[in-house]
Amino acid sequence: MARSRAKPLPRIHAALESILSAHLVVEEAGAHLVVEEAGFVAVDLYDGCMLYDFDEHRMSLCDLDEYRAGPFVLNADRLPGSTRYMAPEEFARGSLIDIRTTVFAPGRALRLLLDAGDEEKQWRGTPEELEVVRTATATSPGRRFPSVRSFVDAWQAAA
Repeated sequence: MARSRAKPLPRIHAALESILSAHLVVEEAGAHLVVEEAGFVAVDLYDGCMLYDFDEHRMSLCDLDEYRAGPFVLNADRLPGSTRYMAPEEFARGSLIDIRTTVFAPGRALRLLLDAGDEEKQWRGTPEELEVVRTATATSPGRRFPSVRSFVDAWQAAA
């Protein structure tokens, strides 16, 4: 994480675009579908799923096997994952897990990778980008972007 954060902002932005675009498109029967159109919800997305190739300056995602058909109601005490990336509803039995939960995890990735430190007090992006991240990671799902597409559009407009 520290090595990634030390990269110049254009390199970090390119890596972040890879994370976002991966949540827009899935391949199904030869067609490209938006993740939410394919009916998937992100579960267990965290920095361990993000592999940065420092030679090629490329971000790849791996170990996404927890993504599930959604929406669904959480029938356990919590979902698997890193607490730094998890939405509040992922910790509450009976919560609705839906596309707004998916918006939260890449929102946290943007927040963490564009900060210079773990305390989240050294934001390196623009104020407009930070506002998009704040909306994506709002505590209440109803205050988040209603779709991955709307989140990505807002991010691209801010960047």
